[in-house]
Amino acid sequence: MTGDPLVSTDWLAARLASPSLRIIDATWYLPDEGRTGLESYESAHIPGAVFFDIDAIADRDTDLPHMLPKPAAFAAALGWLGVGDEDQIVVYDAQGLFSAARVWWMLRAMGHSARVLDGGLKAWLAEERPVESGPAAPAQRRFSAKPQPALAASADQTRLALEDPAMQVLDARSPARFRGEAPEPRPGLRSGHMPGAKNLPWSSLVRPDGRLAEPDDLRRLFADAGADPAKSTITTCGSGVTAAILALALARLGREDVALYDGSWAEWGGRLDLPAVSGP
Repeated sequence: MTGDPLVSTDWLAARLASPSLRIIDATWYLPDEGRTGLESYESAHIPGAVFFDIDAIADRDTDLPHMLPKPAAFAAALGWLGVGDEDQIVVYDAQGLFSAARVWWMLRAMGHSARVLDGGLKAWLAEERPVESGPAAPAQRRFSAKPQPALAASADQTRLALEDPAMQVLDARSPARFRGEAPEPRPGLRSGHMPGAKNLPWSSLVRPDGRLAEPDDLRRLFADAGADPAKSTITTCGSGVTAAILALALARLGREDVALYDGSWAEWGGRLDLPAVSGP
């Protein structure tokens, strides 16, 4: 993929009838929010969209939440969703921009280009564009996974990056969680952050209307966090969802080789062999 990883509502609306377009609803809510992405999807979704369940299309051999699945399992799941190798893929979520970037990253980690609908369903509804309700019944297609290992970082790779002055690790969690002032939402995890990581909360990159900040604003926000978009980067967060928003923002600035630490704090915070600190 080259160019802006985002598409506008106008762009998508003009192409809804395209036979090569596949739209993915990637809505996901935190466990304590009392609703599910599937409920949101079946209530209202963009015409033709299929639902991608982040918790279901995941690695079943780990206790960590919604980790990247094995390539064969991912390919089978996308094929059942009616997504094929030659399709043009657009991903969105109901919140504006929250979980769609995660599925955008998963697709890229499996060798497929995709784009994210800027503003998501929130913007689509605000413009009174058409929606559908109920489940989808897509025709199965062939989807081939071509893993891109450089886009998915392990704990060991992240630990080495923290010690490498040529690299940076960016944490998308809130400042309170990063500093260890707020408890982690998942039980059994330490509070704090990786020593040497920089905090760039994902929410600072998303405008109130659910759209990603403009490139000049993104550059300023990265600079304010002490981060350099030109550096080799690993992004992290609580469980690998909002870290993808940082990767999406960097892709918008032309940096498409950003790795995401899939285990994120769900793994790091639960492993006593990995260092953690509190404070700024």
